[in-house]
Amino acid sequence: MSTSEFAVADDDSYMDYAGGDQTQPTSEILSALSVNSPVKTEPSSQTEPQLPPPSEYETLTAQLADSPHNPDGWRRLIRVAEDSGDIEKISATYDALLKQYPNNATAQIQYISHFVNDPSTFERATDLFKKFLIRSPCVELWIYYLNYVRRINVESTQRDDVRMSYEFALNHVGQDKDSGQIWGDYIQFLKSGQATTTWEEQQKMDALRKVYHRAVQIPLDNVERLWQELETFETNLNKITAKKFMADLSPAHMQARTVLRQLINHVTPLYASNSQELFLPSLPNSMRKWKAYLKWEESNPLEIEEKDKATLITRIQGVYRKAVIRMRYYTEIWFMAYTWTNSVGKHDEAMSILKAGLEANPSSFLLTFAYAEAMEIKKDFAEVHATYEKFLGILRANLETLELTTTSANTSFSSNAPGQNNGASNGNAPPNMSGGEPGSNNSSFNTQASDERPKKTTELQKHRTEYGLVWIMYMRFGMRAEGVKPSRAIFAKARRDRWTPWEVYEAAALMEYHCTEEISVASRIFERGLDTFGDEIEYVLRYLGFLISINDKNNARALFERVIPTFPPERARPLWERWARYEYQYGDLEASLKLEKRMAEVYSSDPPIKRLAQRHIYLGTDAIADRDLGFAIARRATTSSHPLMRTETSQSLMTSSQTSNAPPTQQAKRPASPDYRKREEGRGGEYSTGHKRPRPVSPPRGPERERETRWEGPSSRRRFSPAPPSSWERDEQGGGGPRRGREPLPPPRVQEREDDKSRQVQLPNILSWFIGELPTPSSFDGPVFRTDDLMNLFRNAVIPSTSGRPKSPPPPPPRSGGGRPPPDYGPYQGPTGGRGRRY
Repeated sequence: MSTSEFAVADDDSYMDYAGGDQTQPTSEILSALSVNSPVKTEPSSQTEPQLPPPSEYETLTAQLADSPHNPDGWRRLIRVAEDSGDIEKISATYDALLKQYPNNATAQIQYISHFVNDPSTFERATDLFKKFLIRSPCVELWIYYLNYVRRINVESTQRDDVRMSYEFALNHVGQDKDSGQIWGDYIQFLKSGQATTTWEEQQKMDALRKVYHRAVQIPLDNVERLWQELETFETNLNKITAKKFMADLSPAHMQARTVLRQLINHVTPLYASNSQELFLPSLPNSMRKWKAYLKWEESNPLEIEEKDKATLITRIQGVYRKAVIRMRYYTEIWFMAYTWTNSVGKHDEAMSILKAGLEANPSSFLLTFAYAEAMEIKKDFAEVHATYEKFLGILRANLETLELTTTSANTSFSSNAPGQNNGASNGNAPPNMSGGEPGSNNSSFNTQASDERPKKTTELQKHRTEYGLVWIMYMRFGMRAEGVKPSRAIFAKARRDRWTPWEVYEAAALMEYHCTEEISVASRIFERGLDTFGDEIEYVLRYLGFLISINDKNNARALFERVIPTFPPERARPLWERWARYEYQYGDLEASLKLEKRMAEVYSSDPPIKRLAQRHIYLGTDAIADRDLGFAIARRATTSSHPLMRTETSQSLMTSSQTSNAPPTQQAKRPASPDYRKREEGRGGEYSTGHKRPRPVSPPRGPERERETRWEGPSSRRRFSPAPPSSWERDEQGGGGPRRGREPLPPPRVQEREDDKSRQVQLPNILSWFIGELPTPSSFDGPVFRTDDLMNLFRNAVIPSTSGRPKSPPPPPPRSGGGRPPPDYGPYQGPTGGRGRRY
C-alpha cells in the first residue's frame, strides 16, 4: 500500500468516524502505520521521478488542443514531427493541422510528399489526392498533382489519362491567374504527341488551337507569351487564316491583359511574398482589401457574356474558395461567399459554406442567424432548435469564463484596498415588487431568483445583453414557425437561465401582447421580470411605457408610486420625466402641478421656467425656448459659425438641473454662450477680418524681424500703421496704468502669433473619424500622371473663344540664351486680331 493510498484510507476512516460508524481496531491501525512508515515509502518516492518527462511533441500537442488558434505553435509541431521521422506521427500531425486549417495547399503538399517517393506508398498518395483535390482551389496543389500523374503514367498508351487529368485541373483552376504554368505545360504536352497520319496531325493541330484560344482570353500571368506562341503557331500553319483568327481573338485578349494589370494590383497585397512558407490564417484584424477584391471579381471585369456564364461562375467560385481559406476567421467573408453562391442557384453548396463557416467560427452571430433562417425556410425546425441550443451553450461557456476572469481581477484589486465597503452595491436594491411573500413559488413565472444574478461589469453586461438577443431570436422563431406554446416553452428555458437579461422579459411580454393579444399574460411577465430586475431603471421605464401604451393608467400610476422610492434621485430622473410627460399630455392641470411640487422637493435646483416649458412641448416643438428665451437665434449663430458642430437647443433647459444634482466634485461649469464662444474662437478670424488683406505668412528676417518682435512699450507701433483707438489710449496711458484686471498688451507681432495659436481649430469628431477611415496613399491603384506633362497639355491646348474664332496656342517660354523670339505661324486674324503679330 503506497502513501497516497494510505492517506485515502485514513480519510475514509475519519469520515466513517464522523458519521458515527465503527472504525478499524487499534491494532490494525498500528500495523498499517508500521507498514507505511517513512523508511518503507522512500523507494516508492524515488521511483516516481523516474517517469520520463513529456516530450516536446506531447507538450505542443496538449497546448494546441487547449488553444488551437496558434499558428506558430502549429509550425513548431510540424517541424518536431518531421524531425522525428515517424510516419504515423507525421500523418497524425498533418491530419490535426488540416482539421484546424482545411484546404491549406502548402500543408497538403508537404503531407503528400511523404508518400510519392516510394512506389509502395503510391496508393496512399492517390487517396490523399482524392481527398484534397475536389475542394481545393489552390493552383500549387493541382500542379503537384499533375506532376505526380505524369510521373506514374509514362507509357504512350497512358497519354489519354494525362490529357484527362489536365482537362480536369483546368476545369477547376484554369481561370486562376497563377494557372498559366498548367496551360503552358498542357500545350507542350499536346505538342509532344506523335502523329503518324494526316488525320492525326489535323486532330493535334485542332486540339492545340482550342487550348490556345481558351488560354489567351484569360488574365494569366503568362498570357502575353501564350499570345505570341499562338501567333507563331497560326502563321506557320496558314498566314491568311492566322490574320482572321488573331483579329477575332484580339478584343478578348486585350481585355484580359487590361484586367491582368488590375488583378495584380488587387491580389499582390493579399498574399505573402514567400509562397513556400506554411501560411496559417490568424485571428481577424482587417479585411478591407479582400472585400474590395471580391466585389471587383463579382463585377465581371472580363465582361464575360451571358452565354459563358458558367465560366464566370467557376471563376468567382474559385476566388471565394481561396478567400475563405486565407480569411478563415472573418465571418463576413464567409457570409459573402454564402450569399453569392446562393444567388447563382447553388443552394446545397451555399449551405455547405455556412456549415464550414460555423465550424471555423462557432460563436459567430452572423453565421448562426443566417444558418437558422436558412433551415427555417427549409422547414427543418429540429435543426433550428439544435442550432440555437448549441449557440447558447457556446455563449454561456464564454460568459462563465469571462465572469471568472472578471471576478479574479476584482478580487486582486479589492485585496489591495481592504477598507472598502463591499455591501454598498446592494444598498439600493428594491424590495419584493410582486406584493406577495418573499420567495413565493405560487406562480409559474417565479423561476429565477435575484440573488442568482451575476455581477455587473461593462464588458460582462454587454456580452450578457448579446446573449439575451439570442434568446429573443429563438423565441421569435418559435412564435412564427411553431406557434404560441413552443415560444412559451423557449421562454421558460430562458427564465431558468441565470444569464438571461431583462430584455428577454420585455420581448416575451410584447410578443404575447402583439401576437396573442393576451394583455394579462404580458403584464404577468413584466411583473415577474420586475421581481428580478427591479433595480434596472431601463426595465422599469419599459414596463411603465407599456402600461401607458395600453392605457392602463391605474396600474401605471401604481407602478410609478411603487418603484420611485427605490431609486436615488440621480437615477430616478428618467422615471420622473416619463411620468411627468404623461401627466402633462393626458392629465389635468392640478395633477401636473402636484407632481411638479414633488419634483421640486427632489430636484430643488430646477428652475420653474423649465417645468412650464416642458408642459407646453409637443413633438419636440419648444416655442418658449426658441422665441422667448432666444435659443433659436443662438442656434442660428452657432450653426453658421460651426456648420458641422452639434448644437443643443431646447435641451439646454435641462443642463443646469442635471448638473446641479450631480455630486459636488462632478459639477461642471456653466457653458459659455454662443456669442461669447464665437468671440473667443473667431477673434480676427473668418467674421472679423474677412474684408482685410491677408498678411504674408512668412515673417521678415534679420534685424527687421528682431526690431518688430522687440517690446518697446505700449505706444510703439509700426510705421504707417493706423493710430490705436482712443479707448485703447485711455486704458493704457490715461487710466493711471494698465487696465484693471488685465496684463499689458504684448507687441503687435507677438500678439498676432498668440492669436494664431488660440485660433487653432480642432476637427469635430465626425471629421476625425472620417479622415481615419480614408485609405492610405499607398493604397491608390489608379493612373499616375506627371505634373509637367499635364501643365504642358493645358498650356498648349487650343481653347475656342466666345467670338468663335480659333486662337493659336501661346508661344513657348523664351530660351534662356536670349536672341530673337521664334516667329508666330498662327492664322492671320486681321488688323485687330491680336497685337504684335508680324506674319
